[in-house]
Amino acid sequence: MTRRIAPVFIVLCTVVVAFGAARAYAQEVSNVHLLQEIRQLKQTVAEQAQRIGELEDRMGSKQKPAARAAATAEVPEELSEQIDKHLNARIPAYKAFEGLDFTGWVTTIGQYARNANGADMLSRTEDATDASYTAHIILDKKFGDYGWGLVHFQGGNGVGVTDELQLFSNVNYDATDTDSNASITEAWYEHYFEPWELSLTVGKLDAFSYIDTNEYAYDQALQFLGNMFCNSPVIEFPTDSGEAAVRLAWEPTEKLVIDVLAMDSNADGEDIFDALFLATQLNFKPALFGRSGNYRLIFWQNNAGHTTWMDTTEDKENGLGWGVSFDQEFTDCLGGFFRYGWQDPDVYLNGESVSLYQSYSFGPQIKGALWGRKEDVVGIGFGQAVPSKKYKEANGLIAKTESHLECYYAFKANEHFTISPDLQVIWRPYGKDAANGDGTIVVSGLRGQLDF
Repeated sequence: MTRRIAPVFIVLCTVVVAFGAARAYAQEVSNVHLLQEIRQLKQTVAEQAQRIGELEDRMGSKQKPAARAAATAEVPEELSEQIDKHLNARIPAYKAFEGLDFTGWVTTIGQYARNANGADMLSRTEDATDASYTAHIILDKKFGDYGWGLVHFQGGNGVGVTDELQLFSNVNYDATDTDSNASITEAWYEHYFEPWELSLTVGKLDAFSYIDTNEYAYDQALQFLGNMFCNSPVIEFPTDSGEAAVRLAWEPTEKLVIDVLAMDSNADGEDIFDALFLATQLNFKPALFGRSGNYRLIFWQNNAGHTTWMDTTEDKENGLGWGVSFDQEFTDCLGGFFRYGWQDPDVYLNGESVSLYQSYSFGPQIKGALWGRKEDVVGIGFGQAVPSKKYKEANGLIAKTESHLECYYAFKANEHFTISPDLQVIWRPYGKDAANGDGTIVVSGLRGQLDF
């Protein structure tokens, strides 16, 4: 999926744009509608110029191609200058929209779970069928060759079958229930220091965008749906994007990128230095087999309160761990991934009732060019989540290893729409300690992805 503004900068930009937009609202047409009309007009002029050129060719025109191309190129340029001049005079906020890019997508997921084991299920063999959706809008703008600003809006409804399953690692990583209300998940400014190959990103950041990424097991909208195949379940990421965060990236060579991230682990903007999430990622790019590949080594620490399993009076401990996330292309149609993570098994995050000790996952991705569908993708993943032994001893539990198998087929229907059947099988769910059954769970699903 792999894709940064200080809080004060965000506020200032918002005030300026809002003031300009309010003044322009009194006009007959809004700024956004005007820009859409202008883009359509420019495109129409360019298309007409191209058609004129083609007509001249068919009529046997002797005009030189270079001269004709120059003539057709001058029309849109002159028109663009006149339009820009007119809009600058008419709409004070027009310049604020110049160079602003828009990206949007909607992900809809339906899933059926056999042998659902959630605490609210009525029997041990009950099934569940639920749906969820998320919608995203990203506005971003490049500032010359030195900076980049981005605001990411997200909303959704429903959590699918995740609330009816009791698992160490759940089955719908995309589910975000905001009751269809929009929220800002990212709002940042990124500045480039070209002489040193450095970039500094400040603002509201999403840790998942920088740490533990993977080319083949990361994007829940187009790849795997299961949590463990999108990010390591033993990294204690903040539950929401940090209200105050900073990220420093350094690329000393083409074969190495170093990321350092610090953010509010409680994601509420309160007492941010009392509970920091800190992470460092070293991404090595050795180009094995002459192919692209990423070999990430990750270290993290969560300074939010943790409690020791064997002595609950010790409740101000830190959590820490490490992991790797590898992806490697082998041929034009075949790639693979491997992810492993470990965390301190002696403590658990305050407010949680379980902790994992380690997890791993791996699998191939196969492109559809092998069967004449070059835009299609098949992914297969297997992984396990291993609970902490101290968690097992402190609670007198069975605490077996939970195993996951997932397979999806991403069928590219057209340029903007992808539909993906998905199948997941989970053995020994919740370590065989779920209150409502420990049988194998099978989850079948269908995902629709619409890109704008």
